Amino acid sequence: MNEDNKIDFKKNLKLYLDLTKPFKWYFIAIMFLVLIVSVTGLIHKFVFKELIDNATIFSTGTTSLEIFINTLIILLIIFVASSIIQTISQWIRLYLINMMEGKLLLNLKKKYYYHIIDLSHGFHTNNKTGSLISRLTRGSKALERITDILVFNIFFLITEFIVAFISLALIDFTSAIILIIMAVCFTAFSLYISIKGEKYNVAMNYTEDSEKAFIGDTITNIETIKYFGKENNIKDNYFKLGDITRKNQVKFWNYSNWIASGHGVIIDLFTIIIMSLAILRLINGNITIGTVAFIYTIYLGISYVLSDFTWRIRDLYSGITDFDSITKYGDIQNNVKDENLAKPIIIKKGEIVFENVYFDYQKRKILKNFNLHIKPNQKIALVGHSGSGKTTIIKLLYRFYDLKKGTIKIDNQDISQIKQLTLRNEMSIVPQEGILFNDTIYNNILFSNPTSTRKEVIKAMKSAQFYDFIQTLPLKENTMVGERGIKLSGGEKQRLSIARALLANKKILILDEATSALDSNTENEIQKALWQLMKGRTTIIVAHRLSTIMHADKIVVMNKGKMVQQGNHSDLVNQKGLYQDLWNLQKGTNSKN
Repeated sequence: MNEDNKIDFKKNLKLYLDLTKPFKWYFIAIMFLVLIVSVTGLIHKFVFKELIDNATIFSTGTTSLEIFINTLIILLIIFVASSIIQTISQWIRLYLINMMEGKLLLNLKKKYYYHIIDLSHGFHTNNKTGSLISRLTRGSKALERITDILVFNIFFLITEFIVAFISLALIDFTSAIILIIMAVCFTAFSLYISIKGEKYNVAMNYTEDSEKAFIGDTITNIETIKYFGKENNIKDNYFKLGDITRKNQVKFWNYSNWIASGHGVIIDLFTIIIMSLAILRLINGNITIGTVAFIYTIYLGISYVLSDFTWRIRDLYSGITDFDSITKYGDIQNNVKDENLAKPIIIKKGEIVFENVYFDYQKRKILKNFNLHIKPNQKIALVGHSGSGKTTIIKLLYRFYDLKKGTIKIDNQDISQIKQLTLRNEMSIVPQEGILFNDTIYNNILFSNPTSTRKEVIKAMKSAQFYDFIQTLPLKENTMVGERGIKLSGGEKQRLSIARALLANKKILILDEATSALDSNTENEIQKALWQLMKGRTTIIVAHRLSTIMHADKIVVMNKGKMVQQGNHSDLVNQKGLYQDLWNLQKGTNSKN
């Protein structure tokens, strides 16, 4: 998505109308109420016309005081009655609009938030959080703005214009024609300027997204910025982004000057034309003073509504542009899709088989003809240099990506034929970096198994050697961990992640550098708990620290996407190869000496 993309007005308007389909009866009721408001407004103008005409007749002495007073009473009754009807109609109209907009906004948030959450791991890897939040927020506000413009301006203008044209045509057809010509000129000019300014609105949105993404990125990494003392660099970079946004904003806003100036010229020109003709007809005795006043009030009323409407047309284009920033996400298809006949899975044995697996990522060859058979309840460790493919194997097992070639089976079921959500729900993981929700410790652990009892959560805390620490906190397990768990140390976050995995209690357990952030004493304690946990479970352990996987049933040594060695620790440590080199290196010696 970039600022050069043309906004597809028709497509976005269609998407908007699709969202509003469930609320068509709201729209029909609102339009009916708008008609009532317009008609009662016209009645007020007609009362004013009759008042002027009857006052003129009375002032010339051609009618009696009694008749004039009776006429005034009738006009007053009509005015009061129409005012009451107008007020009630307005209140009901606003109530219905509020109800409809609330439901409409909820539908939009569900539609696109759900869609974004369901998009593949690759999408979320390549899109910045700040930009996603910016687009979701702006898209929601745009929907509200578009709805307001339609129900408050477009519906109202169309109804008001039809009522005004019919009433003018019945009294003075020439004035009605002039009104149409003025409206056409007014709207055409406004649309032209709005379309011309559209590209700057798109550019402004794009730079705002970049700016907000930058803010999100810097706030998330504030510790890194402060560790290196780079606050001034960050400020300079932010100013540069903000200045680009400012320039695009100014260019977009400058089009408002053209609209305002053009409106003034068009209104003044047609005011002279329509009133000159009305006064000429008055001089010729064809119409009354009240009719002249009626024409003028009708014209002024429509001019005001048109002026407001054309500003709203600009806002509509702006709203559609903002709406486009979120609807474009709807065009993004999930890279990893469930097959039409995909079935759910319940993992009972925990047997995992990688058969002739090939995987490339963005033209980089990651895995080449990888084969591995993990028996039920077996403990397999994956070791190797960074970038050897260990973490990729885990991501492929979770089906974050589809294979280039080969198959992965769990309990003899090809995972490409399994519903992704059920596949992932049947495995438990302790990731290398414990990313937490800005919620309580208790809720972060409960996340992996929401139906768990408090007793089960506490047991998981204790098994992860986390419970004693929690008891030292003022709010204990109700302590908020902060955004991404910033209030906890690396070891504390890791222990929370381990407790979460323990609570999930799945047949397949993944430990991705699960103890990498722990000190030696705590690691030793947790290792005992983890090995106890592994009993009766198929476990894959990704580790750099070889001392943590010495008791694994099988150790698979990876190098450049290939399995170069496999066996238990005793065999591999006495066998020349990469594992022996890694072991000696971590012991502080070099096998090549």
